[in-house]
Amino acid sequence: MTEARPTGAASASLWERDEEVAAVVRAVDTLCADGTSSGGLLMIRGEAGFGKTALLAETRRIAEQRGCAVWSARGGQTLRSVPFHVVRQLLQPALLSLLPEEVREYLGDWYDIAGPALGIAEPGERRADPQGVTDGLVTAVRRLARRDWPLVLLIDDAHWADQETLRWLAAFAERLDELSVLVVVARRPGEVSGESARLLDAVAAAAGRPATTLSALTPDGTAGLTRATLGEHADGPFCREVWAVTAGNPYETVELLAKVRDSELEPTEGAAGELRALNRAARGGGLVARLEELGIDATRFAWAAAILGNDISVDLVAKLATLDREDARRCAELLRSARILTAPDPANTQADGTDLEFVHPLIATAVYESIPPALCTAMHGIAAQVVTDSGLGAAAAARHLLQVHPDDDEELVEQLREAAREHLAVGAPDAARRCLERALLEPPAPEVHARVLYELGCATLLTAPAKTIAHLQMALAMPGLDGAERVDAVFRLSQALLHNDQLEEAVRTVEAEAARHEPGPTRMRLQAVQYMWEGVHAGEATSPGRSQRLAELARTCTGRDNSERALLILRGFDALTHGENAEEVVELCDRALVNGRLAPGLGWTDSEWGVELLMMLAASYAYTDRLDRAESLYTEALRAYETAGWSGGHLALAHAYLGLGHRRRGRLGEAETSLRESLRLAERVGRGLPLYWSATCNLVDTLLARGHVDEAWAISEQYGFAPPYPSTIVLPDPRSVRGRLLLAVGRTKDGINELEAAEKAAAVRGHHNPVLVPWAGDLARALATEDPGRAARLATDLRRHAERLGTDTAIGEALRCAAALETGQRAVRLAAQAVTYLEASPCQYEHAAARVEYGILSRSVTELNRGLALARSCGADGLVTEATAVLRGLE
Repeated sequence: MTEARPTGAASASLWERDEEVAAVVRAVDTLCADGTSSGGLLMIRGEAGFGKTALLAETRRIAEQRGCAVWSARGGQTLRSVPFHVVRQLLQPALLSLLPEEVREYLGDWYDIAGPALGIAEPGERRADPQGVTDGLVTAVRRLARRDWPLVLLIDDAHWADQETLRWLAAFAERLDELSVLVVVARRPGEVSGESARLLDAVAAAAGRPATTLSALTPDGTAGLTRATLGEHADGPFCREVWAVTAGNPYETVELLAKVRDSELEPTEGAAGELRALNRAARGGGLVARLEELGIDATRFAWAAAILGNDISVDLVAKLATLDREDARRCAELLRSARILTAPDPANTQADGTDLEFVHPLIATAVYESIPPALCTAMHGIAAQVVTDSGLGAAAAARHLLQVHPDDDEELVEQLREAAREHLAVGAPDAARRCLERALLEPPAPEVHARVLYELGCATLLTAPAKTIAHLQMALAMPGLDGAERVDAVFRLSQALLHNDQLEEAVRTVEAEAARHEPGPTRMRLQAVQYMWEGVHAGEATSPGRSQRLAELARTCTGRDNSERALLILRGFDALTHGENAEEVVELCDRALVNGRLAPGLGWTDSEWGVELLMMLAASYAYTDRLDRAESLYTEALRAYETAGWSGGHLALAHAYLGLGHRRRGRLGEAETSLRESLRLAERVGRGLPLYWSATCNLVDTLLARGHVDEAWAISEQYGFAPPYPSTIVLPDPRSVRGRLLLAVGRTKDGINELEAAEKAAAVRGHHNPVLVPWAGDLARALATEDPGRAARLATDLRRHAERLGTDTAIGEALRCAAALETGQRAVRLAAQAVTYLEASPCQYEHAAARVEYGILSRSVTELNRGLALARSCGADGLVTEATAVLRGLE
């Protein structure tokens, strides 16, 4: 290691950091070399005082010398509960430098989604989707990066960053290959756990290289720094004692040497014994004693600054410390002179009135921890009022309210409820949860207690269904929830139970609530919800005679309100799954529409009914050969979710069903693209959910149709497409699809077993739709050799169910199966009939397969060429290969 003093503007804290600085130089040079180069990420790890901040400052200097734009932000120990705090620091200066219309132009459709989280736009009426906000923030930086290339982002003290920022940072880091941006993140090891630790690990993994871990100064390095600071006459024993006292911590070394210089202590062996006392004065209790020497006003000022956190305004500190403006300015100057506070670096100054910051996070921590606990709590309470009175809003005051001791304060409960609403509006449900959980500790007054529990249950619905269940069950057991609010609580409780894989309990919950009400709209809505959850249940029927009761109830519905429309959709879907006549299914679904469109209040982003009902409606059209209507609904869902910024589970499901529509239509390449995007989105939400199964099942089905058997198997293995299956219905039936997959990879016995399991599961539920649950055709073909009698019976039953359903696709597929079991001219005649039906079907892949099979059986070059053309247009590579091989043989 070198003992020479770092050159230029480099800080003494960069002593022995040559390798780290060189890595920064290389990264910046790579960024500046080519505007099309991929981005990079440097993760710097180091204990407190090891020079992370100094290295980031040097990164700024190096980057700015090369003409880079540099944006920076830092986490704060007392600010971790403030959502989007760090990412706001990072982006706000750049955004506020633009005219409002320029910001809108850069952010485009994402302005209304990400703008509220960044504090540059008012939130809309609907709660923001957290994943959508994250994606909006990623897009915002991507678009601004193109304007400000070369761009360097610096994030200090990331271990103290809020969870919402870390979620954005992890998502952004994944996309750096597509961007020309350098991100440098500094953090301490440890200091964080749970979700925040997972997100920081994801950021580090995206770097593609090991984190830079800063080490303590060596004894030789400490000696070099000591002599560079105090003079070459500093002797060896003195230098060794500096190292021993500070353990090589660069910050403590620099501070200690400043103390030595200020005290005019001679750097000789004789004075080395005084170093420990000087070092104690610069940290911990010594710092507190030094602070007290500045006077009670300065101490109160420093305490107030520590309470407020990173962005310290003299005016706000004065109000919190109950000092007049002149006294406050005097105290600020004293604390600057004592190297406790400092003016912020102009390069980092935010447009928010920040006047001061602590010299180092270690000092901020020591000052905060020196505040007597009772006084600290009281000061947080006062700070909340100061922040509120300053017009910064309930959400800004919330982090202080969270620190106040419970005291039956009804006003505090209302403030926390308002803060929770503000957090939800910008896409921060975890922050809302913390506010409402704290409100419950106050506790709320009896008349509002149930409402607070209800609000908490709504806030945790998508992130913690088990907790939601407990909150909503308690809320419903208390007085205070009545009318529509109570019904909505029951509905959300049933949703949480569904997400928690407690579907039977969800059904019982809604059924019990419905029994409490007299006949009328409320009871009808609850009955509809009950039938909806029973309809998506993949196990045994929850109640005997369900379909008959649903049919009788739907018979009385004209579609005059959304409860009746819901029942008509549910009856249509029930009829579809049982394989009833397709025309009747379509007629029921059509009655649920208003002039051919979804009714107001029954749209894709309306929360009263949930997405499941509309997916049932669209599926009913898709599997009755009304693909134009199904695709219109799927496209409308996708557009609605993208416009609203819902890029989590809802968008994943929309892509999955759009892929299903493409698959049914025979656009296999487009289907694969949509389904891979659905799976990518579903991965972010979490494995095991119904939407995850929908994406995986449809992708495997599509790859099999394309003839990409190895890919289908790889997807199956990678994403766990195997038993046990979910408790909710997945379309198409996953057992049937997996059975077909097993047959395709040569595991015939396993495939037959899987298809027989599909047969039994369908029989239990009375699901006889041969297109929705397509096990029969594959099982008949698989049994053709070893058990031709059973295969023939299966084909006969398949034909009967297909004719009952009455769609061209179902009948054509049944005829294809029958032809596969026959030989000679009978097989040719059946294949020809299959072509006739499937030619009239909108399902072009099945038509292509029927053409190729007919051409092979009839040895017709014309039919094979027609089938080959259809297969190519569908992207069915396996069919193309098969037809081409047969044509060569015929020629």
